[in-house]
Amino acid sequence: MKILDHIEEWIITFLMGAATLVIFASVMHRYATGFAIPGVQDWLLTINMGWAQELCIIMFVWMAKFGAAYGVRTGIHVGVDVLINRMSESRRKKFVIFGLCAGALFTGVVGTLGLRFVWENGMHHALFSAVGMGVGDVPEGPTTPDLEWPTWIVYSVIPMGSYLMCFRFLQVTVNFLRTGELPHHDHGHVDGLDEVVAMEIDNLHPRDVGKDSAHSTNNGVPK
Repeated sequence: MKILDHIEEWIITFLMGAATLVIFASVMHRYATGFAIPGVQDWLLTINMGWAQELCIIMFVWMAKFGAAYGVRTGIHVGVDVLINRMSESRRKKFVIFGLCAGALFTGVVGTLGLRFVWENGMHHALFSAVGMGVGDVPEGPTTPDLEWPTWIVYSVIPMGSYLMCFRFLQVTVNFLRTGELPHHDHGHVDGLDEVVAMEIDNLHPRDVGKDSAHSTNNGVPK
């Protein structure tokens, strides 16, 4: 499971970083073309950045789908559990299991419907062509306006992200049945901050000790 966790985090990190770079490059390109610099302006105008917005939208959608699964695994999703926490332990456990199973069922249904949509949107044509099967009258499927990518590839994040989210719900359910604990994320916690504070305390501690020792002695005789 650790490998799957790392892949999930790497995908989210890559998509977030790549989308930021593409947006930055597109904005800088649009801004720089407004300067009448001989040679440079003409060269910038030859560069087509019209695809940047579409690519960023696609990356943000993919990031959101995988990020939703990551949120289930780490307990980041915000939930209203005031009433649930006031229940008895046995009743609370039943409601929590029901909620997790409902989430798994919902995301599983969305993933199945999404897979059917992707299959009919051109995936079956690409698969049949790849294995050398006759496609007959099976449509090839549409492409995106700017990048001209097959839309079934773009939409494939719906079944992938939904099935991953369904798996995370089931994973949390099994862990809750075993330990009675749910993944919890402290929204006020900043990763690495505790380590930085500890390092600063460790760095200050020797100076404080030396300073206290100097004040606590008088000609080598403790006060």
